[in-house]
Amino acid sequence: MYDYFSVRKVLIIAPLRVAKNTWTDEINKWDHLDFTVSKIIGTVKERQAAIRKKADLYIINRENVTWLVNELGQDWDFDMVVIDELSSFKSAKSQRFKSLRKVRPLSKRVVGLTGTPAPNGLLDLWPQIYLLDRGEALGKTITGYRERYFTPIKQNGHIVYKWGLRPDADKAIHKKIEPLCISMEAVDWLDMPERIDNYIRIDLPDKTMQQYKEFERNQILQVDNADIVALAAAAARNKLLQFANGAVYDDEKNVIDIHDEKLKALEEIIEEAQGQPVMVFYNYQHDLMKLRKYFDKMEPCTLDSDDDIARWNNGDIQLLLVHPASMGHGLNLQSGGNIIVWFGLNWSLELYQQANARLWRQGQKETVIINHIVAKDTIDEDVLTALENKDINQQQLIEAVKKRIKEAV
Repeated sequence: MYDYFSVRKVLIIAPLRVAKNTWTDEINKWDHLDFTVSKIIGTVKERQAAIRKKADLYIINRENVTWLVNELGQDWDFDMVVIDELSSFKSAKSQRFKSLRKVRPLSKRVVGLTGTPAPNGLLDLWPQIYLLDRGEALGKTITGYRERYFTPIKQNGHIVYKWGLRPDADKAIHKKIEPLCISMEAVDWLDMPERIDNYIRIDLPDKTMQQYKEFERNQILQVDNADIVALAAAAARNKLLQFANGAVYDDEKNVIDIHDEKLKALEEIIEEAQGQPVMVFYNYQHDLMKLRKYFDKMEPCTLDSDDDIARWNNGDIQLLLVHPASMGHGLNLQSGGNIIVWFGLNWSLELYQQANARLWRQGQKETVIINHIVAKDTIDEDVLTALENKDINQQQLIEAVKKRIKEAV
């Protein structure tokens, strides 16, 4: 922008909290760059005023991308677009992808940033790569991409429910995208804190395990005169995860309390922390309800505002309860503590990695301890295995493009 004049007006797309706070906070640390910033956030009038404001960088949350495209149309004049958390554009069916695709020819430079390029497999790559090169590497359509590199492994007639990679397709995909990608892992290039992963395996009471096994077999269980039913495999997995955590929703959306074993394990972790702040990731609303009730005297907090973020970073919150989907991207929370507890796991590698990265990141002064409370002989163990397997696949992708960094340095 200042040295080569190759770009003059930049749009940065980011998750809402990151757009509101993180980008401007980081820009202020690099005052020699002297960037001027306009945030396209807030009401329609506030957003329209922000567009008219003269600035170098315009920052918008990803939920408003479609609005911005419709507002500007052919007057789209951002010659560079930076997509922070590019993997949030991994669905070719999403409106945000379709909208950005319309104006992609009007921007000559696009940069995507992500720590999880293929969170659920290489099918997720096509929309992201398309936004970078308009289909040069992986094809102009997702249909062509699927037909070229994948084969149906689960389908009903013409409807495909699951795709599998063709032989050596992963290597072919990696080679195609290699010229576009550069991989920089924090542990290689930044002064990262030490990380310790603990696995606290708990035994469920005999009666509870009998109920768990009965539901696992039959996908129906009666507890306290309430019916717990799962009509599909996905619903059954979800119910089993709830069961392992300690409570289940019945057919009427009422919460059926099952056990407190994970709460007891968490209590021990908090006692061992000896007053240090603890960040707890929960999975379900009933998890949050039970955590708040059980630890009522500690006055647990959630991240509902910028003030809550400031209080955590100042060390004023001892017990923080957060859902990984609500704060997984971009937030700098490493100043507030170094202890994480996964009260309930979920299947998303992206959420898991991004949530851990709120504390395990550059600037953290202490060893980060990540505790996983796992109910023995339950679906919790399957989730851990699945996350490890997905991580292996993702590492293969990252390693395939990592050598590009050597050429760029």
